[in-house]
Amino acid sequence: MVEVDTGKDRIWVHTNNSGSMMGLLKPGAEVLISPAQRRGRRLPYTLELIKVDGLWVGVNTSVPNRFLKCAWQSGLMRETTGYSTFKSEKKYGQSRMDAFLHGPLGTLWIESKNVTLVEGDVAYFPDAVTVRGQKHLSELMTLASQGHRTACFYLIQRADAHCFAPADFIDPSFAELFRQAQQTGVEMWPYKAVISTKGIGLGPRLPLLNFHR
Repeated sequence: MVEVDTGKDRIWVHTNNSGSMMGLLKPGAEVLISPAQRRGRRLPYTLELIKVDGLWVGVNTSVPNRFLKCAWQSGLMRETTGYSTFKSEKKYGQSRMDAFLHGPLGTLWIESKNVTLVEGDVAYFPDAVTVRGQKHLSELMTLASQGHRTACFYLIQRADAHCFAPADFIDPSFAELFRQAQQTGVEMWPYKAVISTKGIGLGPRLPLLNFHR
């Protein structure tokens, strides 16, 4: 949780972002919060956006999965066309994958990730060591080896990125698994979001860099 000064009082606001939010949590930064969807929650607001150097950055990690479903429903993403059903939180083994699509093209398993770290013009994931993220890549590789189509959707919630890369300088194990997953056939979809205080839209798919930093 983070403390927010509303101009009238100071309140504690929930954040579901378990990363470091590197470079974002600065004292006095302007933020956008939203009312909790669930009644009776202890913290009645959720942190959505943080303004950094005049730029809004989306930090709500539930957005990518919701966004993915909306993009599938509206046909905005060519990668998800040809699938007639979409199930969220589909169980696989001891885990739940963010999305499972089925249709004439077969099956498609997707994990979605929120990206907030940018250095230079490169967006990086993760911004902290993520054992959970490593596990997801391993599970996607297993599914790919069984003949399923698999993908990881990275929603870059800021406007200053022009390409995407795994953050080997933060989590080398994740970066190594990322490259292994590509070789196994797991697709990587880094998309930039178009963000304003009124909403979020889908921007371009960004080039993928695989250099070691």
